[in-house]
Amino acid sequence: MAERPQLPLGIITVALALGTFMQVLDTSIANVSIPTIAGDLAVSPDQGAWVITSFAVSNAIALPMTGFAARRLGEVRLFVVATILFTLASWACGLAPNLATLLLFRVIQGAVGGPMIPLSQSLLLRSYPPDKKGLALALWSMTVVVAPILGPILGGYITEDISWPWIFFINIPIGIFTAFTVWELLSPHETERGHVPIDFIGIILLIAGVGSLQIMLDKGNDLNWFSSHTIIALAIVATVALSFFIAWELTEKHPVVDLTLFKERNFTVGTIAMSFGYMVFFGGVVIFPLWLQTNLGYTAVWAGLAAAPIGVLSVILSPVVGRNIHKADLRAIASFSFIVFALVSFWTSTFPSDVDFTHLIWPRFVQGIAMATFFTPVVTMVLSGLPQRRVASAAGLSNFMRLVAGSFGTSLSITVWTRRATFHDYRLLDYLTPQNPLYRLSVHALERMGLSGHAAVAFLIGMTRSHAVVMATDDFFWLSGWIFLALLVLIWFAKPPFGTREESASSGGH
Repeated sequence: MAERPQLPLGIITVALALGTFMQVLDTSIANVSIPTIAGDLAVSPDQGAWVITSFAVSNAIALPMTGFAARRLGEVRLFVVATILFTLASWACGLAPNLATLLLFRVIQGAVGGPMIPLSQSLLLRSYPPDKKGLALALWSMTVVVAPILGPILGGYITEDISWPWIFFINIPIGIFTAFTVWELLSPHETERGHVPIDFIGIILLIAGVGSLQIMLDKGNDLNWFSSHTIIALAIVATVALSFFIAWELTEKHPVVDLTLFKERNFTVGTIAMSFGYMVFFGGVVIFPLWLQTNLGYTAVWAGLAAAPIGVLSVILSPVVGRNIHKADLRAIASFSFIVFALVSFWTSTFPSDVDFTHLIWPRFVQGIAMATFFTPVVTMVLSGLPQRRVASAAGLSNFMRLVAGSFGTSLSITVWTRRATFHDYRLLDYLTPQNPLYRLSVHALERMGLSGHAAVAFLIGMTRSHAVVMATDDFFWLSGWIFLALLVLIWFAKPPFGTREESASSGGH
């Protein structure tokens, strides 16, 4: 695409960023509204949780097929159609009279929303001149960072002060603006289209494998993992289907997912680093508010506000990083990000059980530095060395890996956290015996304060269990810190140069 005047380029950026923001927001905005939605639709909270799972499953399946769909329809047309259908599905979700209808439209929402994130990346890169592509990715990254944080806050506020259907209705004006603007400004620059045969076998295997894997990850902790026949069955289906899928796609002439991208060194290193980094980060995003709500008595909204400062420095610094990213080694910038992530994790692991709000938000504020220096260089690394025609496929596949890693992060973090809490609980309860002089002194002190013997014991047990949760939280963030440091080694397996193939050829010509 030719370079555009500054004003249209700014509008294009806003439109594509809002489309991405809307899609990412819907992965988290419904989470805090599930009890209300379940109550209004007369279903159990467990059934209501399928509102989240249904979206995640269809979204994960659609993401890696972005490149295939874009080759058939064109990137601009596919993005606009996906945005319109996502907007209509959002409107239908808000009007759903029962759970079955809501789940149907959440599946549609997730499926049509899948291509929106990778296509927004590809269209931004096509729109910006070579020397500003880093800035384009930085602006895109800001939406991916801010949306999951704002989701629970907006969801809680809308559910409490307005009504839950509006968590879906707010997408309507955003969707209309995004679809209209992108079509008006980018349709004259549509990408080449071709009649690519549909890989039906690959699609069926992808749906079976990814669908089973995503449901297994979403429901594993609730069903106590492999003690459940359902989880075992899902694991078998996922393993078999994905194994056949990989074998089929590597030999298919027109695969629905281009797995040969993993032959590209920087794509593989960048995707693995992105996936593991996001997995650990997202695990912290899940555990942090859970700890605040279950242990410190925070509401969902206040827990969200405690996490929100992460967006401040990220929004401020991301454009700065993007403008100057071509002046530094991407591996050094990403390494700095992992160091900050690790330090913040170690910092959080030192919090006592009576930590106040002010001390909670400072690590989240500093973590914004890590976010600003994580997404932009790693995404640039993922797409480096690829011709523009493969960017949509690469963005779709890398975002799919990131999304699945986030699901792994959610499931594993909750499992590790709860099991470490149980472990510490058993250890600490061993000290609550009459043979322990400190225990006897504590009981007597509580009795002198007016508690009965049984009430005093119950109070001590409650304090012990609360402290066990704090110790489990400390364990989780301590482990997270070491994983971030381990990623420092991985990122240096990438190899410069980190521009697109067209840019490298152009610089070589000079």
